[in-house]
Order: sequence, then C-alpha cells, then structure tokens
Amino acid sequence: MDKQDYYELLGLSKGASEDEVKKAYRKMAKKYHPDANQNSKEAEAKFKEVSEAYEVLSDPQKKAAYDHYGHGAFNQGAGGGGGFGGGYTNMDDIFESFFGGGSFGDIFGRSGGAGRRRGPQPGPNVQTHINITFDEAYFGAKKDITLPMRETCTACTGTGATKGTKAETCRHCSGSGQERVEQQTMFGTMASIRTCSICRGDGKVIKDPCKTCSGHGRVRRSSTFEISIPRGIDSGQTIRLQGKGEAGERGGRNGDLLITVSVKEHDHYERKGSNIYVDIPVSFAQASLGAEITIPTMEGTEKYTLKPGTQPEERGNVKGKGFPSVKNNRIFGDLIFTIKVQIPTNLSERQKELLREFANESGEELKENKKGIFSKIKDKL
Repeated sequence: MDKQDYYELLGLSKGASEDEVKKAYRKMAKKYHPDANQNSKEAEAKFKEVSEAYEVLSDPQKKAAYDHYGHGAFNQGAGGGGGFGGGYTNMDDIFESFFGGGSFGDIFGRSGGAGRRRGPQPGPNVQTHINITFDEAYFGAKKDITLPMRETCTACTGTGATKGTKAETCRHCSGSGQERVEQQTMFGTMASIRTCSICRGDGKVIKDPCKTCSGHGRVRRSSTFEISIPRGIDSGQTIRLQGKGEAGERGGRNGDLLITVSVKEHDHYERKGSNIYVDIPVSFAQASLGAEITIPTMEGTEKYTLKPGTQPEERGNVKGKGFPSVKNNRIFGDLIFTIKVQIPTNLSERQKELLREFANESGEELKENKKGIFSKIKDKL
C-alpha cells in the first residue's frame, strides 16, 4: 500500500513552516497516542505514521529531499538524503525535541504505563524557607511547617491501579519494555531496538486506573512537619529532612525536604560569624574614674571592670558568650562590646561648677582665647 503524503497526514499544505509542522504534529500526536487510545491498533499505527511524518518534515535536509523526491527519497537506491530513523531512537525523542523534555505519559497520565525508565524512581526533593528569631537561632527551637506534598496514594498503595486490580503485562512488548522496529532506508531495511511505545519501557499497562490518583500512584495533600532548629544556625543555612520530600514512583524512596533559614535582626545585638556585637553605654564619670559595669549576654549578665580613663569606642569582649557552633555546641564565639560614653545634657548648676573647677585644674580653656583652636591648627599646618 502506498504511503499517505506526509503533508496530508498532518493536515498541512506543501511548504508549511517549521512552526506549522510542530503545531500540527503536537495536535495529531496527542490525538493518536496509545496512552489515550488503549488497545487500539489503528491509533497505534496512526501515531507511528504522524511521528514518521514529523521526523522528516521537521528536518530541513530531509524535508527538502521529500519535497523534491517524495517518499522515494528514503527508499533504497533513491537519491537525495538519508532515511527515516537517522536522528531519533523512539517516538518520545521526537516529542522531547520540541516540548523540552518529558514524555507522552506525563501528558496523558500513567494509564498507559510508566516513564521511559523502568523500576522504582525516587521522589523529588522539596525546597522551602522559614523565618526564625535571633533567640531561636541562639537557643534552638521546634517549629511546625505545613506544605502541599505529593504522597503515596493510600487507595491504591502507589500502584496506580484500582484496588483489587493490578497492572497487566504489556502485550505489545510481552513485558520486556522494548520493541523491535524495522525501517526502510536508502541502505535497505534497518532494524533497531527501542523503548516500547505502549508501556513506555515499564513492561506493564494499567487497564483500570485508580480513581483517587488517576493512575499516578500519588496524590497531593497538605502535610505538617515538626522541624528542629539546631543551636547556632545562621541565615542562609539549610536543614535537610531525609525522606520527607515527595513520594517516589513504583516503590521508589521519598525525596528530601530542604528548609533554608532566615534569621531576623535583633534590636540590640549584631551577629558576625559566631561572635555577637553590642554597644554598652557608660557615663563620663565611669569612663574617667573606672567602674564595674554589667554586660548583658544572651544567657544573663556578666560583670566587667572598666579601667580608669577608658576612651569612647574602646572595645572589650566576654569570652565564650557568642553563638554556639552549629556543628559542635560546646564551642562558642565571643561577645564583643563597644564603649559608648554618654555626655550629660541636663546639668545642674552645682554639676556645672564642678566641671569648671575640673577644667581649671586641668588647665583647659573653656572660653576661646585670643589664639583660638583653628589658629593653632593653622600654625601646625
């Protein structure tokens, strides 16, 4: 029987553009794909024909040869170009060439079988984020998080088949997941082995898909997880919960749940690595005469002796009062504080008088003399 014209097969006029060819093929492939027409030999044959037409018309060189020679371009002894089958191994490869990955089973569901890879497939990881406070990052915490998640369908226990039924051995490939294909090329008849176009390589076909999961073996539900926030965690770090991601296919293991942490800023403390930084206000008298001051830490207070003559912006530290290491909670950073000398603004007359006496004793000029400070600086320059 003569082959139908490729353009007519796809419902196109001769000379159709590449985009028109793709659009027509996509429409016809969905219509005749075996997953959408189970047990239909006619649809299966039609699917192969439109896929063959697409491979030729989507390749500029093959299309030019076909436009010039027709089907004769790909028969043994004919001029003009290579034969069908030169670029793809199976019909899914044609589909993937312009759909960007996946297979027909992803569009029609698992009713016609599983994906191209046989056996159990691990579930995908799930990524999310969580906001925690500065205190929760320091002390650790327990947090609940709720996420939509694909889980194993309980109605069919993940098989994809209605309860009481099971997937049957694919008759097309006898359960091997592969099929032998013969193609006519300019070099003669060529035989190749490819993934079964009916079961997609699984070796089994689901005749009665589960109504709950539509044959996918998984359903989407909201799941709540309790997360243990480890002590010392910092912004940008990720907590991994193994096996808490989405369910795998055909008995495959679950993926993991990955939670990236964001730590809110503190009103007084600042974190850099494992150290904590804080400003400590002291009075002019304390800085001048020295004093015992109190340093607030995340777990209480620490006494610190301020030496006489402490200058503004001087730093001190309290060992071991920073953040614990997230890898070893017995190792701590330091708490580093900066002295902020507070200048009084509402002095009594007695306080002013005492400061004048202090200035006189120190030889300080409270009133600008004839040779002011700017003149002194100018002289030095």
